[in-house]
Amino acid sequence: MIREKYFKVLVKWSILSIFTTTNSIAQDSLKTLTLEQAVTATMNNNRDIQLSKLDQHIAEADYAQANSIFLPQLGFSYTAMTSNNPLNAFGYKLQQKSITPSDFNPALLNHPSATSDFLTKLELQQPLLNMDMIYQRKAAAKQLEIYNYKTEHTQSYLRFEVQKAYMQLQLSYESFTVFEEALGTAKALFEFTENYFKQGLVQKSDLLNAQLQVSTVETQLSKAGSDIKNASDNLSELMGLPAGVVYKVEHFNFNPQFNADTTAGISENRPDFLAIQKAIESTDMLIRSNKMSYLPRLNAFANYQWNDKRMWGFGNNAYLAGVQLSWDIFMGGRTKNSIKVKQLEKEKLAETLVKNIEQSSISLNKANRQLADARTEISQQHLAIDYASESLNILQNRYKQGLVNTTEVLMAATQLSQQKFSLARAIFNYGVTNAYIQFLTSTKK
Repeated sequence: MIREKYFKVLVKWSILSIFTTTNSIAQDSLKTLTLEQAVTATMNNNRDIQLSKLDQHIAEADYAQANSIFLPQLGFSYTAMTSNNPLNAFGYKLQQKSITPSDFNPALLNHPSATSDFLTKLELQQPLLNMDMIYQRKAAAKQLEIYNYKTEHTQSYLRFEVQKAYMQLQLSYESFTVFEEALGTAKALFEFTENYFKQGLVQKSDLLNAQLQVSTVETQLSKAGSDIKNASDNLSELMGLPAGVVYKVEHFNFNPQFNADTTAGISENRPDFLAIQKAIESTDMLIRSNKMSYLPRLNAFANYQWNDKRMWGFGNNAYLAGVQLSWDIFMGGRTKNSIKVKQLEKEKLAETLVKNIEQSSISLNKANRQLADARTEISQQHLAIDYASESLNILQNRYKQGLVNTTEVLMAATQLSQQKFSLARAIFNYGVTNAYIQFLTSTKK
């Protein structure tokens, strides 16, 4: 009698626990979310995309900085000096245009007193022809394209990730529904077995097995509720939103009309491949820049200055203008070795591109096979569920007639739950694989 009361208490606590879990999810499910909304939020708020765009802006700034090879540079300086050095003292007076006949006195020339000069100068430098810098600018332009493609590839990858996370949340809800149904079946079987036990028609082991089934499904249902919250937090992280919100999502179903094109191959126009190709082109520009550094450089310069013996004086002025042709004939092998390093980097990038394309092709072939397998599994699981459901109904009816034992009914109920969960898992695998194929075969916008 005491054990019977104990069993009743356990059942009541199990029911109360499941009600609490379900009610908690209902209270936390504050927001309905569609897949399109999740993708849009991810594109707008995800931190990886924001970081990628910052890299893009840095590349834009570097390219703008490279425009300095065409633009003039203007500088201003103000210098105060004093000296009793014979050459400097005489030079200051010349620049101030204050030389008198007495300044040629040998005693004054050899032993001048301290002489001050206040120099105000404007300096202008204008690049004319620097071929090495021109190719460096072209390399910077390629870098800008690299980060544009990297940003696009990051967006494409995160679109796949948010699709997968959304489907994971759908799978969690499907699992919760499956275990809810299983719990209803387990509770009904327990109540029926308890009545039979009271009438002495079944053994206590049958009642214990029925109670164990209720407890097992209760645990599974509680875990499924936690999975929903975890999947929601994962989705929130991708969308760049605070965690703690449980999302309601669209119903999880099989949509064969949205199949990926399994005949499509890996395109060399995929953004990540194009980024590597642009990196190769950028390295090639740097190689040419190093080679052009062997050529002379041509630059213009000019300055305008005021010299005065008084502070803030602008009494005497002069200008200087010219064109400079400079040529670094020998730099100790530095340029030659730099070219060699860049050539090796270029070869490494080319090999990386070939390797990535080959690996993507292998991944695509595998994904196409997985998609076909998932489609077959979905079809088979529908049949398996029908068979398992019919088998459970037959066994339940025979159990009521005392023709089968409790264990057989419990096994049939467990099998039905497993088949339903396997169907949900197969649909999830199908959806994720379909999205992955679309990601692998994507091309630049």
